Amino acid sequence: MDQNTSKTVLILGANSDVAKECIKQYIKKGFSVIAASRNIDSLRNFVTENRFDAKVTVLYFDSVDFDSHQKFYDELQVKPHIVVYSAGFLVDNEKALNDFKGARQMMMVNYMGAVSILNIIAADKNNKNLERIIGLSSLSGVRGRKSNFVYGSTKAAFTTYLTGLRQELASRNIKVNALVIGYIRTKINEGLQLNESLIMEPDYVAKFIVNAGNSFTIVPNFKWNLIYLILKMLPESLVAKLP
Repeated sequence: MDQNTSKTVLILGANSDVAKECIKQYIKKGFSVIAASRNIDSLRNFVTENRFDAKVTVLYFDSVDFDSHQKFYDELQVKPHIVVYSAGFLVDNEKALNDFKGARQMMMVNYMGAVSILNIIAADKNNKNLERIIGLSSLSGVRGRKSNFVYGSTKAAFTTYLTGLRQELASRNIKVNALVIGYIRTKINEGLQLNESLIMEPDYVAKFIVNAGNSFTIVPNFKWNLIYLILKMLPESLVAKLP
């Protein structure tokens, strides 16, 4: 076990499958965890089942209740050393095109909520603990594609925000990482027809989060890293032919 017993990680959107694996791995490394989510009953059950009660504090956090974010942060008994924003929402592109409610919810959870709370955290220069902010983005945000461009646009915006945040916080020696992630076997992808050979397990992705280094962009899995590089380089005429 690493000696991080005095350090705290705040996980926002902690009820996701990947976030729960992060909780396990951060605890193994000696961190205390503040797990924040709307579904605190599920989180509390997870904490109790894994006997993490002494190491995990469960708090209510709603990523789209922007007016509550300052109060949420101010009331943290311990200000975090590491912050992970893992809240996410997804509806299929057809629904997003024909029903703006779904599109708006993706924008609010995936981007606006992240900017709201992370701005508050980043602006607190009195928090000398803060070492790192990690945001979970997506390969869907690398290039606009007709199958998922509404969702992808929210992740592209989030990645761009994290890029600038990294520059903003560099003078305070605070690192910022963007996890650019492909398919994961999680609740959010249930029912989707995905290439099985490309699906990653939540604990595998969590390792890249918990062990994030100095690189801004982190793409778990060599297959997805290759896809990421190809997407970045493809001319628009070829991207337009992708599903």
